Amino acid sequence: MPEFDLAVILNYYSPYVSGLTESARAIAEGLAGRGWRVAVVASQHLKSLPLRERRAGVEIFRCPVVTTISRGPVSPSLPFVAARVARMSAVANLHIPMLEAGPIARMCAPTPVVTTYHIDLWLRRSLISPVVIGAVDASARMSMRNSAAVVVNSDDQARYSRLWPTLRRANVHAIPAPCYDRAGGSPSYRETGGLHVGFAGRIAAEKGLVYLIEAFRRLPEPDARLLLAGDYVNVAGGSDIARVRRAIGDDARVRLLGLLNDGQMRDFYASIDVFALPSISESFGIVQAEAMMAGIPSITTDIPGGRFPVVATGFGRVIPPRDPGAILRAIRELRGLSAEERAAGAAAARSLFSLEACLDSYERLFRSLGARPGARSGPGAPPALAGREEAA
Repeated sequence: MPEFDLAVILNYYSPYVSGLTESARAIAEGLAGRGWRVAVVASQHLKSLPLRERRAGVEIFRCPVVTTISRGPVSPSLPFVAARVARMSAVANLHIPMLEAGPIARMCAPTPVVTTYHIDLWLRRSLISPVVIGAVDASARMSMRNSAAVVVNSDDQARYSRLWPTLRRANVHAIPAPCYDRAGGSPSYRETGGLHVGFAGRIAAEKGLVYLIEAFRRLPEPDARLLLAGDYVNVAGGSDIARVRRAIGDDARVRLLGLLNDGQMRDFYASIDVFALPSISESFGIVQAEAMMAGIPSITTDIPGGRFPVVATGFGRVIPPRDPGAILRAIRELRGLSAEERAAGAAAARSLFSLEACLDSYERLFRSLGARPGARSGPGAPPALAGREEAA
C-alpha cells in the first residue's frame, strides 16, 4: 500500500504566496482535511524553513536551494526527492511552470502524474529571458507528454497558450483554481465614505500596477482610496515596489498594505467597492474570483485565462492591457452597481469558483487514476510519521 495517497510537487510552497503556491496549498490541505494522506515536495526557498515538517495535515519535504535562475530556485536534490516521494504515493500532482518538470514527470513512473499547468512563463525582457522561457516550455511539454492528465484553470487559458499544440493532444481537464469564500469581513481598511479601489497580489511587474495607479490618480476625489495588498519583499523574480512607489509619487490617497493574512483579506474585501487586477500576464486570478465571491466586481485585462472569471460570471469589466483610461472608465461604471447586482454577481462566482467544487473535481480525477484515500494500515498518521507534532 502506498504511504501517501497524493504527492504534490512544486518549486515554491507556503509560506511563499503566489497564485500557483496558494492553489497547491489549498488542494493539499483541502484533501488532507478530507482524509487523504498528502505529501508536498518543494524547494527550501528560505533557509529558516525546516527540511521536513507536518503542517495542516500535510507532510512537507523541502530541498535545499543552491542558487536561483530568474524566478526559479535551483535545487539539485528536488527531482530525486520528488520522484522518491511520488513512488511512495498513489498519484503525483506536479504544478508548473517549473524547469525540472519534464524529468520529474518521467522519474515518477510508475506512479501516474497529473500536471497542473498554471500559466505560460512570463519574464521581463533580458538577454537570458528567451533562453529561460524556451527551456521551461520544453520541460512543460515533456511533463505533459508523461502525464496521465493535465489540469488547466480554463479552456480559455489552454487554447491561447504557447503550449496549445501539446495540450490539445493531452487528457486535459479544465478545473478553476481553488478560491476561498472571504465574505463577512469587517471594513477595517476603509478610511472615508469615498470610493475605495483594491488590488491584491504579488507586487511584481506582470501585475500591471503602474497602470492602475495612473488611472486612480486621474480621479479628482480627495476621499477616494487605492488599497494595494500584497508581498513586495519576498517576490520570486524581483519586486516591482520601486516602480510602484515612483508611480504613487505624492498621492497620499494610495495605501501599501503589504502581505495580509486570511482574516485581514476578509477585511480587505469588505473595505473596497471595486477590485482591479490589471495584469499583463495572468492565468486566472484567484484574488479577483474571491473578490467577486465577496460581492465586489472585478476589473481584469483581456488576456487568456485572466479574463475567464469575469467573462464566466459577467461580474465586472474586461479591459485592454496597459490602458489606464480603460481602467478609469471601468472604475466609474462599476462603482455604482446596486446591492442586488452585487449579490447576484457573488452568487454566480460562488457557484463556479468555490474551494469545495475545486476539491471535488481534483478528487474525482485522482480517484480515476487509482488513488484510494482512507485505506490505512492503522489509525492516525502513516507509520513513518506517527508521533510527529504538527507545525503551528
